[in-house]
Amino acid sequence: MPRTAVPALASPVPRAADSDRRRTSASVVLRSVLEHGPVARSTVARLTGLSPASVTEHCARLAERGLIRESAVPRRSNGVGRPHVPVDLDDRRFLVAGVHVAVPYTTVALLDLRGRVVARRELRHGGTEPGRVLARAAEGLAGLLSGVPDRRPLGVGVAVGGWVDRETGTVVEHELLGWREVPVRELLGARTGLPVRVDGHARALVHGERLFGRARGSRSVLHLFVGNMVDAAFATHDEVHYGPRSAAGAIAHLPVPGGTEPCPCGRTGCLQAELSERTLCRRARAAGVTDSTNPMHVVAAAAGGNAVARRLLVDRARATGRAAGLLLDVLNPETVVVTEVGVMHFEDCLNALREAAGDSRAAAVLPTSFPDSVLAVAGGSVMLDALFRDPLSASPELI
Repeated sequence: MPRTAVPALASPVPRAADSDRRRTSASVVLRSVLEHGPVARSTVARLTGLSPASVTEHCARLAERGLIRESAVPRRSNGVGRPHVPVDLDDRRFLVAGVHVAVPYTTVALLDLRGRVVARRELRHGGTEPGRVLARAAEGLAGLLSGVPDRRPLGVGVAVGGWVDRETGTVVEHELLGWREVPVRELLGARTGLPVRVDGHARALVHGERLFGRARGSRSVLHLFVGNMVDAAFATHDEVHYGPRSAAGAIAHLPVPGGTEPCPCGRTGCLQAELSERTLCRRARAAGVTDSTNPMHVVAAAAGGNAVARRLLVDRARATGRAAGLLLDVLNPETVVVTEVGVMHFEDCLNALREAAGDSRAAAVLPTSFPDSVLAVAGGSVMLDALFRDPLSASPELI
C-alpha cells in the first residue's frame, strides 16, 4: 500500500461529543419519566423534543439498568390503534443511602428513586472526630439496609454544612464540628464499599427541591438553609453555582445591621451567629421557655401556646426574611426556598419571613418541601442528583 494512502477504519471512533449527547439525552428521558410517569414513550418524545427512536433506545437502556419499567396496563390513544405501553420509574429494586452530618447528630436514611424516605435513623454524636462520625454513619446505614434485603443500594450521598468541595468529596472547613480537609468520600467509601458523593447541605436541598419538590420546573432557585449552620445555594436552569473549589454560598459571616451576637470570627452580628439554632435555644433558655439545646423543644413550646417561644420563632423568621431579601436583590431568582424550623411549622413565621423579604416577591418565597424529612432528603438528594444527571454511568455495575 502506498505510504500516502490512509487505511480505512473498521468502525468509526466514538467521539466525546457523542457520549455527552447520549448522557444528556438519557438524563432528559429519565427526568421526564420522573415528572410525568407513567407516561407513553411518544409523550416523552413530544415533551423532550427527542426523536421517537432515540426515546425508545434510551428507555431500553434505562430499563436494562432497572431504573424504569413498563407499566402493567397498556393505554390506547383515543381508544383505537395500537396500545401505548407507558413507562414509569422502577422504584422497587434500588435505593440510595443518605447521610446528613449536623452539629449534634448524624441522620442516616434510605430513599427510593422518587426521593421518598424508606427508613431513617438519628445518631447522636459521642464526639465529632471525623473518623468516628463516619464510621457510625456506615454502621447505621448497614443496619438500615439489613432491614430491606430485597433492595439494592446504588450509592451514598452525603450532605454537610460549611465549605464542601464536591469534586474531591472533601469537607474543607466546618467551624462548628472542627473539621478541616476531611476526605469524606474516601473514608465513607472505604467503610461502605459503595460509590459516595458529597456536597453542601444547601446545594443538596436545591437538588431535592428541583427533582421532587415545589421548585421543579423553576428557571432559577435560591435555597437558604438556617440551622446551626447558615448557608445558601443558587441554581439557574439545571445547574447549581459552585464557584472555585465549591466555595459559593458561604453567607455565615454576612453582617446583620443591629446584630449583637458575638461570632467566633471575632466580630459581632454575623448572620450565622444571629440566626443559628444555638442562639435560638440560648435565648429560649434565658427566657425560661425550655432548658434544652434542641430547637424542636422551642417549636413544641410554641405549639403548646407559649407566647414567648412563638415570639422568638417569629423574630427569627423575620430576620431570616431580611437575609432572604438581600439575596433576592442580588440574585433575583424566580423561586426562593427556605429551610428554617419556625417557617416549617407555623403560618405566622412564614408570613413574617415573606413580609421581611419584600411583599412584592412574597409569592416566590416558599418553605421547604420536606418539613418532616429535610435532613434525610438532603443526604439522599446528593446521590439522586448524580443518578438523574447521568443515569448511564451512575450505576455502571448494573450493565
